[in-house]
Amino acid sequence: MRVEGLAVMLRPRSQGEACDLGQALVRAHAGSIWRCFAPVFAVVAALALCTVELGAGGPILVVFLLKPWLDRTLLFVLARAVFGLPTRWADVWGARGQVFTGQLLRTLFWRRLSPWRAYTQPIEQLEGLRGSARRQRARLLLKSNRGAATALQTAFVHAEAVLAYAPAALLWWFVPEASRGAVWDWFFHPDAHAAGALAQDLFFALSYLAVVLLLEPFYVAAGFAMYLNRRVALEAWDVEQEFRLVFAR
Repeated sequence: MRVEGLAVMLRPRSQGEACDLGQALVRAHAGSIWRCFAPVFAVVAALALCTVELGAGGPILVVFLLKPWLDRTLLFVLARAVFGLPTRWADVWGARGQVFTGQLLRTLFWRRLSPWRAYTQPIEQLEGLRGSARRQRARLLLKSNRGAATALQTAFVHAEAVLAYAPAALLWWFVPEASRGAVWDWFFHPDAHAAGALAQDLFFALSYLAVVLLLEPFYVAAGFAMYLNRRVALEAWDVEQEFRLVFAR
């Protein structure tokens, strides 16, 4: 990674502050992020919804398992964003070999089980390390940071769960009081209503998909910012950046 080209000011931060930097990065480059992420997510969501007849768990499980693959598009956009580069869909498509098929098996299987995947994903996707070099690099970056990386994952799991159930709560709160009994029955006995089980499954599946579309960029950005912060500590990027700014004057 070319330190001289970074458009963000790096300095030693706590990992909590680094997460805040990631959220700011998403807000600053929201156009590029969702312009590139939404088409990829739409394809996955459409395929996932084909399983809705199996229940709401079908689409939810498909998207859940494919999150590490979806995250590759987000990390590609965010890596360009730290250099101040906007990203178009054409840029993602031009790098489709790296973004969509790079380390595909590991992305679809092992990374799904990682409790700190957002933090270590740049090692594979951006540094391109494999095998023992990747494992050694991951151990170095995770040293004294496993707790923070796991806490990041835990926080977003809870945020995702709360937001996914929020539409059901809103429906309950905003229907007329006289209709709450019918809504309650629909939640727990959907087959007894005209808007039956399939409608309920679609409702919960679409709620989850909407939450992933909204929240996943923030999760990936937080992990990426923590990764950058760790490299600042390991490689003194902040000092190098300061020297470059001084000598550029």
